[in-house]
Amino acid sequence: MKIIPRLLSVLCVLLFLFALASCKKSSQTYTAINPFSNGGSERNMIVIISDLHLGADTSYAECKLNCGPLVTLLNQVKAAPNVKELVIDGDLVDEWFVPATTNTYQGKDQADFVQRLATANKGIFDVLNSIIDEGKILVTYVPGNHDLAITAASIELILPGVNQARENVQGLGTYSPGGCPQIAIEHGHRYNFFCAPDPYSNQDIAPGCILPPGYFFTRIGALCATQKNPPPADTLPLVTPNSSGDESQQLLYQYWKIWATSVKMFPITYRFDQTIIVTNMDGITGTLSVDDVVPFQSSPGSHIDVNLYKGIQDHWEARQTYNHVPIHSTTAHAIDSVMSATDIDNQAKIQYFLNPASDKRIVVFGHTHQARMVPGVSYTGKKCIYANSGTWIDNNPNQTTMNFVIITPQSLDSTTQTLVKLYNFQNQVVTLMAQDATRY
Repeated sequence: MKIIPRLLSVLCVLLFLFALASCKKSSQTYTAINPFSNGGSERNMIVIISDLHLGADTSYAECKLNCGPLVTLLNQVKAAPNVKELVIDGDLVDEWFVPATTNTYQGKDQADFVQRLATANKGIFDVLNSIIDEGKILVTYVPGNHDLAITAASIELILPGVNQARENVQGLGTYSPGGCPQIAIEHGHRYNFFCAPDPYSNQDIAPGCILPPGYFFTRIGALCATQKNPPPADTLPLVTPNSSGDESQQLLYQYWKIWATSVKMFPITYRFDQTIIVTNMDGITGTLSVDDVVPFQSSPGSHIDVNLYKGIQDHWEARQTYNHVPIHSTTAHAIDSVMSATDIDNQAKIQYFLNPASDKRIVVFGHTHQARMVPGVSYTGKKCIYANSGTWIDNNPNQTTMNFVIITPQSLDSTTQTLVKLYNFQNQVVTLMAQDATRY
Protein backbone atom coordinates (compact mmCIF):
# COMPACT_ATOMS: atom_id res chain seq x y z
CA MET A 1 0.00 0.00 0.00
CA LYS A 2 0.94 3.58 -0.63
CA ILE A 3 -0.96 6.56 0.61
CA ILE A 4 -4.41 5.31 -0.39
CA PRO A 5 -5.75 8.00 -2.76
CA ARG A 6 -2.93 7.60 -5.24
CA LEU A 7 -3.04 3.86 -5.82
CA LEU A 8 -5.33 3.04 -8.70
CA SER A 9 -8.02 5.56 -9.71
CA VAL A 10 -7.45 6.78 -13.25
CA LEU A 11 -9.77 7.31 -16.18
CA CYS A 12 -9.38 4.83 -19.01
CA VAL A 13 -9.21 7.57 -21.62
CA LEU A 14 -6.28 9.18 -19.82
CA LEU A 15 -4.54 5.81 -19.63
CA PHE A 16 -5.07 5.33 -23.37
CA LEU A 17 -3.74 8.77 -24.22
CA PHE A 18 -0.71 8.36 -21.97
CA ALA A 19 0.05 4.92 -23.41
CA LEU A 20 -0.28 6.28 -26.95
CA ALA A 21 2.07 9.15 -26.20
CA SER A 22 4.58 6.81 -24.55
CA CYS A 23 4.57 4.44 -27.52
CA LYS A 24 5.19 7.26 -29.98
CA LYS A 25 8.16 8.58 -28.05
CA SER A 26 9.65 5.42 -26.54
CA SER A 27 12.48 5.15 -29.06
CA GLN A 28 13.73 8.73 -28.75
CA THR A 29 15.23 10.92 -26.08
CA TYR A 30 14.30 14.58 -25.83
CA THR A 31 16.65 15.80 -23.13
CA ALA A 32 16.66 19.58 -23.07
CA ILE A 33 18.96 19.92 -20.04
CA ASN A 34 21.68 17.78 -18.53
CA PRO A 35 20.86 17.29 -14.84
CA PHE A 36 23.95 15.14 -14.25
CA SER A 37 26.57 17.83 -14.76
CA ASN A 38 28.01 19.92 -11.93
CA GLY A 39 29.93 22.18 -14.28
CA GLY A 40 33.26 20.74 -13.22
CA SER A 41 35.23 17.52 -13.13
CA GLU A 42 34.44 16.31 -9.60
CA ARG A 43 32.40 13.13 -9.19
CA ASN A 44 30.18 14.16 -6.28
CA MET A 45 26.51 14.10 -7.38
CA ILE A 46 24.01 11.82 -5.62
CA VAL A 47 21.03 10.65 -7.70
CA ILE A 48 17.96 9.37 -5.81
CA ILE A 49 15.08 7.44 -7.35
CA SER A 50 12.33 5.54 -5.55
CA ASP A 51 9.09 3.64 -5.97
CA LEU A 52 9.88 1.82 -9.18
CA HIS A 53 7.40 -0.93 -8.20
CA LEU A 54 8.84 -3.54 -10.53
CA GLY A 55 6.72 -6.68 -10.73
CA ALA A 56 7.38 -10.28 -11.67
CA ASP A 57 4.35 -10.26 -13.99
CA THR A 58 4.06 -7.29 -16.34
CA SER A 59 0.39 -8.03 -16.99
CA TYR A 60 -0.44 -6.29 -13.72
CA ALA A 61 2.79 -4.57 -12.59
CA GLU A 62 2.46 -0.85 -11.85
CA CYS A 63 5.59 0.04 -13.85
CA LYS A 64 5.54 -1.21 -17.42
CA LEU A 65 5.26 1.69 -19.88
CA ASN A 66 7.85 3.62 -17.90
CA CYS A 67 10.46 0.86 -17.93
CA GLY A 68 11.94 1.98 -21.27
CA PRO A 69 12.40 5.61 -20.18
CA LEU A 70 13.88 4.37 -16.90
CA VAL A 71 16.51 2.39 -18.79
CA THR A 72 17.30 5.53 -20.80
CA LEU A 73 17.72 7.59 -17.64
CA LEU A 74 19.85 4.95 -15.92
CA ASN A 75 22.15 4.82 -18.93
CA GLN A 76 22.53 8.60 -18.69
CA VAL A 77 23.44 8.20 -15.01
CA LYS A 78 25.98 5.52 -15.92
CA ALA A 79 27.63 7.76 -18.54
CA ALA A 80 27.70 10.86 -16.33
CA PRO A 81 31.25 11.70 -15.15
CA ASN A 82 29.97 13.77 -12.22
CA VAL A 83 27.67 11.17 -10.61
CA LYS A 84 29.12 9.57 -7.49
CA GLU A 85 26.17 7.55 -6.23
CA LEU A 86 22.78 6.20 -7.25
CA VAL A 87 20.37 5.57 -4.36
CA ILE A 88 17.24 3.46 -4.88
CA ASP A 89 15.03 4.63 -2.01
CA GLY A 90 12.60 1.76 -1.55
CA ASP A 91 9.90 -0.14 -3.43
CA LEU A 92 12.28 -1.41 -6.07
CA VAL A 93 10.86 -4.93 -5.84
CA ASP A 94 7.08 -5.16 -5.40
CA GLU A 95 5.69 -8.13 -3.47
CA TRP A 96 2.48 -6.27 -2.54
CA PHE A 97 0.88 -5.15 -5.80
CA VAL A 98 -0.26 -8.64 -6.77
CA PRO A 99 -3.95 -9.43 -7.38
CA ALA A 100 -5.47 -11.11 -4.32
CA THR A 101 -6.31 -14.30 -6.22
CA THR A 102 -2.75 -14.72 -7.54
CA ASN A 103 -0.14 -16.93 -5.88
CA THR A 104 2.77 -14.48 -5.57
CA TYR A 105 5.46 -17.17 -5.35
CA GLN A 106 3.70 -19.63 -7.68
CA GLY A 107 4.26 -22.34 -5.09
CA LYS A 108 8.00 -21.65 -4.91
CA ASP A 109 9.95 -19.14 -2.80
CA GLN A 110 11.18 -15.56 -2.62
CA ALA A 111 14.44 -16.34 -4.40
CA ASP A 112 12.52 -17.65 -7.39
CA PHE A 113 10.18 -14.63 -7.25
CA VAL A 114 12.96 -12.03 -7.40
CA GLN A 115 14.71 -13.90 -10.22
CA ARG A 116 11.47 -13.96 -12.23
CA LEU A 117 11.09 -10.25 -11.48
CA ALA A 118 14.64 -9.48 -12.66
CA THR A 119 13.99 -11.42 -15.86
CA ALA A 120 10.71 -9.59 -16.48
CA ASN A 121 12.57 -6.28 -16.07
CA LYS A 122 15.82 -7.38 -17.70
CA GLY A 123 16.69 -4.02 -19.28
CA ILE A 124 16.57 -2.23 -15.92
CA PHE A 125 18.57 -4.86 -14.05
CA ASP A 126 21.10 -5.12 -16.86
CA VAL A 127 21.97 -1.44 -16.61
CA LEU A 128 21.90 -1.41 -12.78
CA ASN A 129 24.25 -4.36 -12.66
CA SER A 130 26.51 -2.82 -15.27
CA ILE A 131 26.79 0.31 -13.11
CA ILE A 132 27.64 -1.84 -10.08
CA ASP A 133 30.18 -3.89 -12.04
CA GLU A 134 31.87 -0.82 -13.52
CA GLY A 135 32.54 0.46 -10.01
CA LYS A 136 32.60 4.18 -10.78
CA ILE A 137 29.19 4.86 -9.22
CA LEU A 138 28.09 3.35 -5.92
CA VAL A 139 24.58 1.87 -6.14
CA THR A 140 22.74 1.84 -2.81
CA TYR A 141 19.43 0.15 -2.04
CA VAL A 142 17.14 1.25 0.83
CA PRO A 143 14.11 -0.96 1.71
CA GLY A 144 10.54 0.26 1.24
CA ASN A 145 7.21 -1.19 2.33
CA HIS A 146 6.40 -3.04 -0.91
CA ASP A 147 9.75 -4.84 -0.59
CA LEU A 148 9.58 -4.91 3.21
CA ALA A 149 9.88 -8.70 3.45
CA ILE A 150 12.51 -8.98 0.70
CA THR A 151 15.68 -10.16 2.41
CA ALA A 152 19.20 -8.86 1.88
CA ALA A 153 20.09 -12.23 0.33
CA SER A 154 17.29 -11.88 -2.25
CA ILE A 155 18.44 -8.38 -3.25
CA GLU A 156 22.03 -9.62 -3.51
CA LEU A 157 20.80 -12.41 -5.76
CA ILE A 158 19.56 -9.95 -8.41
CA LEU A 159 21.91 -7.03 -7.71
CA PRO A 160 25.18 -8.67 -6.67
CA GLY A 161 27.51 -6.18 -5.02
CA VAL A 162 24.85 -3.54 -4.36
CA ASN A 163 25.29 -1.50 -1.18
CA GLN A 164 22.31 -2.24 1.08
CA ALA A 165 21.39 0.39 3.67
CA ARG A 166 19.53 -1.70 6.23
CA GLU A 167 18.81 -1.32 9.92
CA ASN A 168 18.55 -4.21 12.37
CA VAL A 169 14.81 -4.25 11.66
CA GLN A 170 13.77 -6.13 8.53
CA GLY A 171 12.25 -3.79 5.95
CA LEU A 172 13.76 -0.54 7.24
CA GLY A 173 16.80 1.54 6.42
CA THR A 174 18.06 5.11 6.71
CA TYR A 175 21.05 6.16 4.65
CA SER A 176 23.56 9.00 4.80
CA PRO A 177 25.92 9.04 1.80
CA GLY A 178 29.62 8.92 2.58
CA GLY A 179 30.95 12.27 3.73
CA CYS A 180 27.40 13.66 4.08
CA PRO A 181 26.18 12.85 7.62
CA GLN A 182 23.73 15.77 7.49
CA ILE A 183 21.72 13.99 4.74
CA ALA A 184 19.15 11.30 5.58
CA ILE A 185 17.49 9.16 2.92
CA GLU A 186 14.73 6.74 3.92
CA HIS A 187 11.55 5.46 2.31
CA GLY A 188 9.22 6.96 4.95
CA HIS A 189 6.87 4.03 5.56
CA ARG A 190 7.88 3.50 9.20
CA TYR A 191 5.60 6.40 10.18
CA ASN A 192 2.44 5.00 8.55
CA PHE A 193 0.06 2.79 10.55
CA PHE A 194 -0.82 0.65 7.52
CA CYS A 195 2.73 0.32 6.16
CA ALA A 196 5.24 0.14 9.03
CA PRO A 197 6.62 -3.30 9.96
CA ASP A 198 4.30 -4.98 12.45
CA PRO A 199 6.03 -7.66 14.57
CA TYR A 200 3.17 -7.82 17.11
CA SER A 201 0.04 -8.73 15.13
CA ASN A 202 -0.72 -12.26 13.93
CA GLN A 203 2.12 -13.86 15.90
CA ASP A 204 -0.22 -16.65 17.02
CA ILE A 205 -0.70 -17.79 13.43
CA ALA A 206 2.59 -16.62 11.87
CA PRO A 207 5.45 -16.22 14.37
CA GLY A 208 7.97 -13.68 13.14
CA CYS A 209 5.61 -12.13 10.58
CA ILE A 210 6.00 -8.36 10.09
CA LEU A 211 3.46 -7.75 7.31
CA PRO A 212 1.30 -4.68 8.16
CA PRO A 213 -2.36 -4.44 7.07
CA GLY A 214 -1.44 -2.35 4.04
CA TYR A 215 -0.21 -5.55 2.42
CA PHE A 216 -3.74 -6.95 2.34
CA PHE A 217 -5.22 -3.65 1.24
CA THR A 218 -2.82 -3.57 -1.70
CA ARG A 219 -3.63 -7.14 -2.71
CA ILE A 220 -7.32 -6.14 -2.85
CA GLY A 221 -6.49 -2.94 -4.72
CA ALA A 222 -4.43 -4.82 -7.29
CA LEU A 223 -7.36 -7.19 -7.87
CA CYS A 224 -9.64 -4.18 -8.40
CA ALA A 225 -7.19 -2.87 -11.00
CA THR A 226 -7.04 -6.14 -12.94
CA GLN A 227 -10.84 -6.34 -12.84
CA LYS A 228 -10.94 -2.79 -14.21
CA ASN A 229 -12.74 -1.20 -11.27
CA PRO A 230 -15.92 -3.31 -11.43
CA PRO A 231 -19.27 -2.61 -9.76
CA PRO A 232 -19.03 -3.80 -6.13
CA ALA A 233 -20.29 -7.30 -5.46
CA ASP A 234 -20.71 -6.72 -1.73
CA THR A 235 -20.90 -4.07 0.96
CA LEU A 236 -19.46 -4.10 4.46
CA PRO A 237 -21.85 -4.49 7.40
CA LEU A 238 -22.03 -1.29 9.40
CA VAL A 239 -19.88 -1.03 12.52
CA THR A 240 -20.76 1.57 15.15
CA PRO A 241 -18.78 2.87 18.14
CA ASN A 242 -18.78 0.56 21.14
CA SER A 243 -21.22 1.99 23.69
CA SER A 244 -18.78 1.27 26.55
CA GLY A 245 -16.57 4.15 25.49
CA ASP A 246 -13.46 1.96 25.86
CA GLU A 247 -10.44 3.68 24.25
CA SER A 248 -9.15 0.51 22.60
CA GLN A 249 -12.58 -0.11 21.09
CA GLN A 250 -12.75 3.49 19.87
CA LEU A 251 -9.38 3.06 18.12
CA LEU A 252 -10.57 -0.18 16.52
CA TYR A 253 -13.64 1.69 15.27
CA GLN A 254 -11.32 4.27 13.67
CA TYR A 255 -9.41 1.38 12.08
CA TRP A 256 -12.68 -0.02 10.71
CA LYS A 257 -13.52 3.36 9.14
CA ILE A 258 -10.23 3.28 7.21
CA TRP A 259 -11.04 -0.18 5.91
CA ALA A 260 -14.63 0.81 5.07
CA THR A 261 -13.33 3.69 2.95
CA SER A 262 -10.73 1.47 1.32
CA VAL A 263 -12.98 -1.38 0.20
CA LYS A 264 -15.51 1.10 -1.14
CA MET A 265 -12.75 2.85 -3.09
CA PHE A 266 -11.53 -0.39 -4.71
CA PRO A 267 -14.48 -2.70 -5.42
CA ILE A 268 -14.01 -6.31 -6.52
CA THR A 269 -16.31 -8.92 -8.08
CA TYR A 270 -16.22 -11.22 -5.04
CA ARG A 271 -18.28 -11.28 -1.86
CA PHE A 272 -16.36 -10.32 1.23
CA ASP A 273 -16.86 -13.75 2.81
CA GLN A 274 -15.26 -15.57 -0.13
CA THR A 275 -11.76 -16.89 0.48
CA ILE A 276 -9.84 -15.26 -2.38
CA ILE A 277 -6.66 -13.74 -0.90
CA VAL A 278 -3.92 -16.28 -1.61
CA THR A 279 -1.18 -15.73 0.97
CA ASN A 280 1.81 -18.01 1.70
CA MET A 281 3.72 -14.81 2.46
CA ASP A 282 5.98 -14.05 5.44
CA GLY A 283 4.62 -16.97 7.44
CA ILE A 284 0.92 -16.35 6.78
CA THR A 285 -0.58 -19.32 4.95
CA GLY A 286 -3.89 -20.30 3.47
CA THR A 287 -6.49 -18.36 1.52
CA LEU A 288 -8.30 -15.55 3.31
CA SER A 289 -11.36 -13.38 2.78
CA VAL A 290 -11.89 -9.64 3.02
CA ASP A 291 -13.95 -10.35 6.14
CA ASP A 292 -10.83 -11.82 7.75
CA VAL A 293 -9.03 -8.47 7.73
CA VAL A 294 -11.87 -6.01 8.37
CA PRO A 295 -13.26 -5.38 11.90
CA PHE A 296 -16.83 -6.48 12.65
CA GLN A 297 -19.42 -6.54 15.44
CA SER A 298 -22.50 -8.67 16.15
CA SER A 299 -24.91 -5.78 16.85
CA PRO A 300 -24.82 -1.96 16.92
CA GLY A 301 -22.82 -0.61 19.84
CA SER A 302 -21.49 -4.04 20.82
CA HIS A 303 -17.90 -5.29 21.07
CA ILE A 304 -15.84 -4.73 17.92
CA ASP A 305 -13.49 -7.55 16.89
CA VAL A 306 -11.24 -8.56 13.99
CA ASN A 307 -9.74 -11.87 12.89
CA LEU A 308 -6.39 -10.77 11.45
CA TYR A 309 -4.46 -8.00 13.24
CA LYS A 310 -6.33 -8.63 16.48
CA GLY A 311 -5.17 -5.97 18.95
CA ILE A 312 -3.38 -3.86 16.34
CA GLN A 313 -4.90 -0.71 17.87
CA ASP A 314 -3.13 -1.41 21.17
CA HIS A 315 0.52 -1.72 20.16
CA TRP A 316 1.29 1.29 17.94
CA GLU A 317 3.48 2.72 20.70
CA ALA A 318 5.49 -0.51 20.84
CA ARG A 319 5.62 -0.68 17.04
CA GLN A 320 7.15 2.78 16.85
CA THR A 321 9.82 1.83 19.38
CA TYR A 322 10.56 -1.38 17.47
CA ASN A 323 10.79 0.58 14.20
CA HIS A 324 13.22 3.16 15.64
CA VAL A 325 10.83 6.11 15.43
CA PRO A 326 12.41 8.87 17.57
CA ILE A 327 9.31 10.99 18.19
CA HIS A 328 6.10 9.01 18.57
CA SER A 329 2.63 9.89 17.34
CA THR A 330 -0.57 8.88 19.09
CA THR A 331 -2.44 5.86 17.81
CA ALA A 332 -5.48 7.99 17.00
CA HIS A 333 -3.39 10.36 14.90
CA ALA A 334 -1.60 7.48 13.16
CA ILE A 335 -4.84 5.78 12.14
CA ASP A 336 -6.55 9.00 11.04
CA SER A 337 -3.53 10.04 8.92
CA VAL A 338 -3.16 6.75 7.02
CA MET A 339 -4.48 8.43 3.87
CA SER A 340 -2.39 11.59 4.20
CA ALA A 341 0.71 12.09 2.06
CA THR A 342 1.21 15.42 3.78
CA ASP A 343 1.51 13.70 7.14
CA ILE A 344 4.39 11.55 5.87
CA ASP A 345 6.12 14.67 4.52
CA ASN A 346 5.57 16.36 7.86
CA GLN A 347 7.36 13.50 9.60
CA ALA A 348 10.61 14.70 8.02
CA LYS A 349 10.23 17.92 9.97
CA ILE A 350 9.14 16.20 13.19
CA GLN A 351 11.66 13.37 13.21
CA TYR A 352 14.67 15.24 11.86
CA PHE A 353 14.46 19.03 11.71
CA LEU A 354 12.66 19.68 15.01
CA ASN A 355 14.30 16.79 16.85
CA PRO A 356 17.10 18.02 19.17
CA ALA A 357 18.77 14.61 18.85
CA SER A 358 19.08 14.97 15.06
CA ASP A 359 21.72 16.85 13.07
CA LYS A 360 20.10 16.20 9.68
CA ARG A 361 19.57 19.20 7.41
CA ILE A 362 18.48 17.48 4.19
CA VAL A 363 15.95 14.64 4.19
CA VAL A 364 14.64 12.65 1.21
CA PHE A 365 11.64 10.31 1.42
CA GLY A 366 9.78 8.31 -1.20
CA HIS A 367 6.62 6.32 -0.41
CA THR A 368 3.88 8.90 -1.08
CA HIS A 369 4.35 9.07 -4.88
CA GLN A 370 4.00 12.84 -4.61
CA ALA A 371 7.22 14.50 -5.77
CA ARG A 372 7.81 17.78 -3.98
CA MET A 373 10.34 19.95 -2.21
CA VAL A 374 9.62 21.77 1.04
CA PRO A 375 12.06 24.15 2.77
CA GLY A 376 12.19 24.05 6.54
CA VAL A 377 13.95 25.33 9.62
CA SER A 378 15.71 23.25 12.27
CA TYR A 379 15.08 23.55 15.98
CA THR A 380 18.17 25.78 16.11
CA GLY A 381 16.86 28.06 13.33
CA LYS A 382 19.03 26.69 10.51
CA LYS A 383 17.68 26.17 7.00
CA CYS A 384 16.66 22.60 6.10
CA ILE A 385 15.34 20.98 2.93
CA TYR A 386 12.90 18.11 2.53
CA ALA A 387 12.38 16.42 -0.84
CA ASN A 388 10.16 13.56 -1.92
CA SER A 389 11.51 11.57 -4.85
CA GLY A 390 8.10 10.68 -6.28
CA THR A 391 7.62 7.50 -8.30
CA TRP A 392 8.05 5.66 -11.62
CA ILE A 393 4.68 3.89 -11.82
CA ASP A 394 2.84 4.28 -15.13
CA ASN A 395 -0.28 5.92 -13.76
CA ASN A 396 -0.11 8.33 -10.84
CA PRO A 397 -3.44 10.21 -10.76
CA ASN A 398 -3.18 13.98 -10.32
CA GLN A 399 0.59 13.71 -9.83
CA THR A 400 3.69 13.46 -11.99
CA THR A 401 5.67 10.27 -12.47
CA MET A 402 9.26 9.47 -13.58
CA ASN A 403 10.78 11.63 -10.85
CA PHE A 404 14.27 11.80 -9.38
CA VAL A 405 16.28 13.94 -6.97
CA ILE A 406 19.90 15.04 -7.31
CA ILE A 407 21.97 16.31 -4.40
CA THR A 408 25.25 18.06 -5.12
CA PRO A 409 27.15 18.38 -1.83
CA GLN A 410 28.90 21.60 -0.90
CA SER A 411 32.65 22.01 -1.15
CA LEU A 412 34.83 21.90 1.95
CA ASP A 413 35.43 25.63 1.79
CA SER A 414 32.73 28.23 2.33
CA THR A 415 32.16 29.14 -1.30
CA THR A 416 29.31 26.75 -2.17
CA GLN A 417 26.09 25.35 -0.77
CA THR A 418 24.59 21.88 -0.99
CA LEU A 419 22.19 21.90 -3.93
CA VAL A 420 19.01 19.82 -3.98
CA LYS A 421 17.10 19.54 -7.25
CA LEU A 422 13.90 17.67 -8.09
CA TYR A 423 13.39 16.55 -11.68
CA ASN A 424 10.80 14.92 -13.91
CA PHE A 425 11.49 12.72 -16.96
CA GLN A 426 8.02 12.32 -18.47
CA ASN A 427 8.05 12.02 -22.27
CA GLN A 428 11.82 11.55 -21.81
CA VAL A 429 12.24 15.29 -21.36
CA VAL A 430 14.18 16.38 -18.27
CA THR A 431 12.25 19.07 -16.45
CA LEU A 432 13.43 20.85 -13.31
CA MET A 433 10.48 20.81 -10.90
CA ALA A 434 12.08 22.51 -7.88
CA GLN A 435 15.44 23.41 -6.42
CA ASP A 436 16.87 24.77 -3.20
CA ALA A 437 20.20 25.05 -1.43
CA THR A 438 21.62 25.24 2.06
CA ARG A 439 24.99 25.07 3.76
CA TYR A 440 25.60 22.96 6.84
